Amino acid sequence: MIKGEAFIKYSIGKVAELTGLSIHTLRYYEKEGILPPIKRNEFGTRVFDEDDMQWIEFTCCLRDTGMNIEEMKAFAQLTLQGDETIPKRVDLLNRQQERILNQVNQLIAYLSMIEHKLEKYSE
Repeated sequence: MIKGEAFIKYSIGKVAELTGLSIHTLRYYEKEGILPPIKRNEFGTRVFDEDDMQWIEFTCCLRDTGMNIEEMKAFAQLTLQGDETIPKRVDLLNRQQERILNQVNQLIAYLSMIEHKLEKYSE
């Protein structure tokens, strides 16, 4: 961590350690516009703050729930454009929520099948 002004700042290595993302992935997400442009210190080194960490956390949520790169880019760009894009962001999140609910329902069905098989084996 790099102490600065009134809040904590993180190096890219520390962010990688805290998030489980590789340094390469963090650079890729920034290059692709999935993350906002990351601030840099006087030496040109990326410096992440708490807002960046929250952005990364939500990005990981979207990725881990199956949102594709193009949709993640679209969501990020809409967010950076400001509040007038909230309806479009809500639409993207509603579609993602529907996909997640479908996945959950499928997993519940699979769990039921496995439980049924386990019951048969325990007889």
